[in-house]
Amino acid sequence: MSRIRPLPPELINQIAAGEVIERPSSVVKELVENSLDAGATRIEVDVELGGARLIRVRDDGDGIAPDDLSLAVASHATSKIGSFDDLEHVASMGFRGEALASMASVARFAITSRLRGMDNAFRIEVDSGRMQEARPAQHPQGTSVEVRDLFYNVPARRKFLRAERTEFAHIDDLLKSLALARGGVEFRLSHNGKSVRVWKAARDENAMLTRVAEVLGETFPQQSLRIDHAAAGMRLSGWVGLPTASRSQADAQYFYVNGRLVRDRVVAHAVRQAYADVLFHGRHPTFVLYLELDPAGVDVNVHPAKSEVRFREQRLVHDFLFRTLHEALAQTRAGQHVQAEDSDWAGAADVTSTVVQGVSRQASQWPAHAAQSRLHLGVREEPLAGYAALLGDDATPQPSFVPQPLPSSNDDEVPPLGYAVAQLKTIYILAENTHGLVLVDMHAAHERITYEKLKSGRVCSNLRSQILLVPLSVPVSAKEAAAAEEHGEALADWGLELSRSGPSAVVVRRIPALLEGADVAELTRNVLSELAQHGSSRQLQELENELLSTMACHGSVRAGRRLTIPEMNALLREMEATERSGQCNHGRPTWVQLSMTELDKLFLRGR
Repeated sequence: MSRIRPLPPELINQIAAGEVIERPSSVVKELVENSLDAGATRIEVDVELGGARLIRVRDDGDGIAPDDLSLAVASHATSKIGSFDDLEHVASMGFRGEALASMASVARFAITSRLRGMDNAFRIEVDSGRMQEARPAQHPQGTSVEVRDLFYNVPARRKFLRAERTEFAHIDDLLKSLALARGGVEFRLSHNGKSVRVWKAARDENAMLTRVAEVLGETFPQQSLRIDHAAAGMRLSGWVGLPTASRSQADAQYFYVNGRLVRDRVVAHAVRQAYADVLFHGRHPTFVLYLELDPAGVDVNVHPAKSEVRFREQRLVHDFLFRTLHEALAQTRAGQHVQAEDSDWAGAADVTSTVVQGVSRQASQWPAHAAQSRLHLGVREEPLAGYAALLGDDATPQPSFVPQPLPSSNDDEVPPLGYAVAQLKTIYILAENTHGLVLVDMHAAHERITYEKLKSGRVCSNLRSQILLVPLSVPVSAKEAAAAEEHGEALADWGLELSRSGPSAVVVRRIPALLEGADVAELTRNVLSELAQHGSSRQLQELENELLSTMACHGSVRAGRRLTIPEMNALLREMEATERSGQCNHGRPTWVQLSMTELDKLFLRGR
């Protein structure tokens, strides 16, 4: 090997560029984040040839002092932190002091800035590591940074750039995420001299929701829940899509921690668990969520591009996210999201820590015969008799519907799903409510009702467990074996009894009776893996829910059965009172609202 020697500054910056500057969108990210840290209220991004020829970011922020311009492009020079304590409480978007130096080492770079309160602007240029003297220039208050011919002096990097359309798409997606992060800032994006995006500053929540709709689609507001909940020194706010608004790809998920877009496995796991009971297999939820917590509780100095974070209290954050989202989704009931006809959309339903808008709050105001009509599980007793022994006598389903009288014509108030008028092809229930026509898939709706009743009849501590004839030894990691010791009592409540038998092994002695026939070794490893990684596990509950879902499917009223009008009304009332009744156990919608406006359009009325 050759002798150890220090690397030249230019090579150091090019190595850093390999970590920070992956493609043109990486440049845009760093520059726009600098603008946000400078207090900008208006940011313009101009690119040419997908950013390969030119990237220019202009803002109206505080600007940079003339004497600091040369330091701005020096390695590890920054105005955002000055001590280790600052690093422990990072509140800015950027702080490493690497980005501008990295750009200047792999592109033709220029920066023009006018400090707030000064009469003149100054400009410096850097080409191949050679910096010119700062000179006066014309520029309004704020800063403009130009990055031309990206990777012109690093051919190996330049050849890996994709087609112009692909690179611009990455920039466009990035600006969308930044626009969602800072609603009060105006963003403009142009490509090859043509304006592509203009996001005006959002001054209130409705304006912000309009911006969200521009990014996630115009139907998102009607198909989402408003979240705003605070606990344990954290606050979660934003919007989550209803399960019926899921997507085939995870391309509409925006999660921000103290204003920074992040991809985090703790967050992803908590969200996935919250949707586990309502989302169709292989589908992904949509959301725009903002988590606020003490900067000291999150380490943002994990990745050079700052796209990853590390929570200091991972279990606490995971539980807070899961419980907030799980409880919000549980409050969704059929009929809850009927929108008024006098507006295109009235915004997302609001779910907060103190108020849950929905049917549960309105039930006491309905006519007595509507509020009191309850649908007993319309199933035969035989298929579920065996499960009643496992779940307890209280979970035994009732054998028939309870017919209820029709409403009188004097009733002034109508429940959200209205009153049944007919049954179509013995599959769908047609009902009339205040807004128009309601269509209900009776099997999907009753399946959810049956499922929720079966779940509510199950009490963890009363679940029967089955002793294994021969205790099973399962090899696990040392971390997983430690989790078995720590969470032994909680697992026993679910009917899974195991103990640590060595540094990397556990012994299973009992399993939940509902899971008889399951792969015990695989189940144990999956449960302990989640416990070791996240401090909690829903593997047992999800497996049991899957079995209960199958029971509910077989035990629900089938398509092809003729229902009476009172039976249909009983089903509608039960839907309005049942959690998650907007979709069946598989994530399919249980009901659809057609407003009078939509019906009129079908028949060209009013034209």
